[in-house]
Amino acid sequence: MILLKDILYKVSLKEVVGNTAVAIKNVEFDSRKVSLNDVFVAIVGTQSDGHAFIDTAVNNGAIAVICEHLPDRIVNGVTYVLVKDSQEALALMASNLYENPSKNLKLVGVTGTNGKTTVASLLYALFSKAGYKVGLLSTVKVMVADKTYPATHTTPDSLAINYYLSLMNDAGVEFCFMEVSSHGIAQQRIKGLHFEGGIFTNLSHDHLDYHKTFAEYRDVKKSFFDGLPASAFALTNADDKNGAVMLQNTKAKKYSYALKSMADYRAQILENQFSGLQLKINGQEVWSKLVGNFNAYNIVCIYAAADLLGLETLEALRLISELESVSGRFQYMVSPKNITAIVDYAHTPDALKNVLETINTIRTKNEELITVVGCGGDRDAEKRPKMGHIASALSTKVIFTNDNPRSEDPEAILQDIEKGVEPQHSAKTLSILDRRQAIKTACSTAQENDIILIAGKGHENYQEIKGERKEFDDYKTVKELLDQLNK
Repeated sequence: MILLKDILYKVSLKEVVGNTAVAIKNVEFDSRKVSLNDVFVAIVGTQSDGHAFIDTAVNNGAIAVICEHLPDRIVNGVTYVLVKDSQEALALMASNLYENPSKNLKLVGVTGTNGKTTVASLLYALFSKAGYKVGLLSTVKVMVADKTYPATHTTPDSLAINYYLSLMNDAGVEFCFMEVSSHGIAQQRIKGLHFEGGIFTNLSHDHLDYHKTFAEYRDVKKSFFDGLPASAFALTNADDKNGAVMLQNTKAKKYSYALKSMADYRAQILENQFSGLQLKINGQEVWSKLVGNFNAYNIVCIYAAADLLGLETLEALRLISELESVSGRFQYMVSPKNITAIVDYAHTPDALKNVLETINTIRTKNEELITVVGCGGDRDAEKRPKMGHIASALSTKVIFTNDNPRSEDPEAILQDIEKGVEPQHSAKTLSILDRRQAIKTACSTAQENDIILIAGKGHENYQEIKGERKEFDDYKTVKELLDQLNK
């Protein structure tokens, strides 16, 4: 039996109306999911305010309500707990509900604009290959040892996080690697979790529709490191000017990795080809199947994390050489006509620039580089012209197309992207709304040895248009279209 007062441990209470010694069944923040003897947490969200649904929750059987201001109607037999921040309260209650599962494993959070999914997923694969039971909470999927669950958010809500961590406890998981998004930090979803370490990849323009300013976006990321305990490690990218900022107020033990700067873990690129990377890390050479400068950062980062978590150096290097690319992250194929198609999640200006610069570093310049790219709707519109500018400047041909327009007008999104194209590059750009048609045009245009980059959606297997999700997979689509051309 779980008592309300037990799951309120560490929650900052302002006022209690009723009895906290009541037995509760579950905790919910969606009034529609509330059933008899549940606790309803009223959260002020970006689109709706949970306080408007307190009556619904009570009518559905809620025995307690957690809220930031008391409702007009107080129902006898229901306990009302007034708190300063409902989101923080929910996170702490979720940890208590599942008996603080993060304390029973080594949880490492990965934050930054680009590379979170790759770093977390590669660490999951690395430690799994090393023989450990491992967990993963990522944009692509959730893994509890070898069991897969679908992912709905980069950082799930706090109830889901603790539920999965609890499953990991049951499965005997020793390490868990978790993407920590700026939204997840700002919305207190990671409050109450015990982290063994935090990793910072990089910081560039993203999510300014939510955070409003770059400084706010940076400081939200920094707050994750501010909250790490002295027993944890904080590992940052020394080549990113914000790497040092992340460490300013942390109590954790500080470490750095880099390709260009002095750092605790330093890598040098010896070879960079489509077949992979040859690196020297702290004097030791390693070959990786991953491609590009940005993956060199990811590799030295996971090597550093593995070392900090106690994996033997030579074992880590051996296992790194066996790792495959993460779904939708510089995932490529070569057609029988020797056309290289690359699918990448690059959906920020910095990520797109990194991928295109990597391809341009490797290619001979005797072939075309055809980029297919769009931007999502209902999201940071400021980055659209920047994406258009980068794609057109660094490609020989560009096709602008739909990404996930969501509720926005797709034509308007394309017009925003096109604004970034400089006059000297306009002749090599084309706009095709239908994403499949855009990819088909790239495939039919490509000649032997040409390279096609399809950017923006990566691992996603859907397109969201006018509130409807339709099946769409960039990798499957380009493979199918290239196969058809070879018949």
